[in-house]
This record gives sequence, structure tokens and C-alpha cells, in this order.
Amino acid sequence: MKQDLKLTIDHESDIPKYQQLVNTFNEAIGTNVLSSGDVLPSVNSICKNYQLSRDTVFKAYSILKENGVIASVPNKGYFVSSNTKKVLLVLDTFKAYKEVLYHSFVKNLPDGITADIQFHHYNIENFKTIINNSVGKYYKYVVMNFDHSSVGKLVSKIPSEKLLLIDWNIHSSDKQNYVFQDFGKSFYDALTQGLEQFKKYEKLIFVYPEFTNHPIETVTHFEKFCKDNNLNSEVITKSSNFKVEPQTAYISVSDRILGVFLEQCRIKNLEPGKDVGFLSYNETPMKQFIYKGISVISTDFNELGNKAAEFITTEKPMQHYVPTNLILRESL
Repeated sequence: MKQDLKLTIDHESDIPKYQQLVNTFNEAIGTNVLSSGDVLPSVNSICKNYQLSRDTVFKAYSILKENGVIASVPNKGYFVSSNTKKVLLVLDTFKAYKEVLYHSFVKNLPDGITADIQFHHYNIENFKTIINNSVGKYYKYVVMNFDHSSVGKLVSKIPSEKLLLIDWNIHSSDKQNYVFQDFGKSFYDALTQGLEQFKKYEKLIFVYPEFTNHPIETVTHFEKFCKDNNLNSEVITKSSNFKVEPQTAYISVSDRILGVFLEQCRIKNLEPGKDVGFLSYNETPMKQFIYKGISVISTDFNELGNKAAEFITTEKPMQHYVPTNLILRESL
């Protein structure tokens, strides 16, 4: 057993002792205290020195073997199988703009660090399973928040120095690591950049359909923006009520609504950017090519992925807001 390897076992902790062992070895490998080929202490020595049962130690070593962290040779014991560190990325869904985030994230991870990706789909039972099954198995965790009262308690199971919350500032504290976008004031400021384009139209409508999980605070700041600038406005929350009308500009958080908009424009012979306007939330690689270009209001998902990768590769705290910007194209 390496002299600088310290196994930390808290016999009063709610965390199972086998999981504490798993966490300790993962931490030692992640911080280079243990390296590929290093021999691990025997089952008997851990049992004797830390007052643990053989079943507890065997279970910890079995989990580490199952995850590819360690290997064993009969009659010779256990050793570190590789220096590869695994990180977990938990996203909501794999939409086009999340693909930008994902590729930016993995592209900026150095050799020796690999990423697993899982999706919670805004389902708290999925989220609970992902978190409970991953605690202690990864070097670091990057988790996308969503609006459910149990989220904060679940992510608190992950050591704060190993956890980065991304995208939405909800169920978080100012002591946690995060990379967020601002769905409030930054959204308002981006709308302000497009004020002259909005004034081309008689009415501005925010389409916030019943199936969206987009933060509701954008609706609040939309209403404030329209009131502050004396704009005739409306919020539609039922997708069946969405009917494209001339001399109206639309803002939508759903790409499904964008598809309906373009189809109705074709049927009604309305030209986007002239007869009607459209501003889509979240940039994707294809929106600059759809029709003559779709105007978007979006955070920089490439930067969000870059900053998440930076958190993985450094031991520094991370608290960062990625700006939201307006990109004007022919649709507005």
C-alpha cells in the first residue's frame, strides 16, 4: 500500500462503507495518488486496519472492477488497471443545441478522461436513478438542472467539489460550482437589441406551448419588455391556438412551433421577415440555413461546453454565466 494513500472511512456516516471505499480509491486515482499498475492493499489488510468486514471490501473492489478502474490477478491481488478518469454528463434531452454542448465538452477533454452521457428527460425517477447509481463511480459530474423539488437533495449526494451544475440556475446555491445561462435579464437585454425589428410589426406574440420545459421566467421578462416599450403583445400557452397572422412577429422556445410557423407561412403565402416575423430560442447549426435564415436568441452552447470541460481539467472552483445574444437573420 502506497504510503501517501489514506483510506477515509467514517463509521458514523450514512454513506455505506463499501461506497466510501469506492469513493476513496476513485479520488486517489483522480488526483494521481494512485497510478496505472499500482498495487492496492489486500482485502485482509483493509479489514484489519479499518475494522471492515470482508464482504464490504469485496463489494467495493467488485464495483471498481466492474467499472474498469482496477483489475486482479489470482494469488497476487488487485491493482490499478489504467489512469483513465471517467466523468458523467447528465443532460435533459439530446436536441440539436445540446449536441453542440456535448461535442464542445468532449472535444476539450484531454487524453485520459472519458465521458459517459445520460439523459433525465425531466423525469425525476430517471434523474434519481442516474444520480443514485453514479455516486462514487466518477471523477467529476456535470449535471443539467431542472424544475423539481427533489433535484437539490439528490445532487447534494455528490461532493460539491466534484459537481458542476449547468444551464439553469434552479435548486442551486452560491457555494456550488456552476455554468449557467440567464433566462431573465440577459433575455430581456437581447430582446432590446431587436427592438427596431419588432417595431416593424403590429403585434409581438410569445409562444410558450404546454409541452415545453423552458424556464417560465422568460415569459415574465418578455411581458416586462413589451410593457416598457409600449408594444402590443400576447402570450400563447396552448399550441392549438397558434395561428400565423400577417403583420405579427412571433417568439418561440420550441422548434416544433417553428416547423408549424413555416408550414402555415407556405399555406398562407406569407413571407417571413416581410409579412410576418419569427425569433427562435436556442441556436442550432441548421437555423442559419432554414428558409433564408432563422433569427435566434441563444446562449453560446459551445462556450458552455468549453467551460464545463475546463471545470473537469482543473481543480479550481467554477462560477460562470454564459451570455445570451441575439442573432438577426432574414426571418425577422
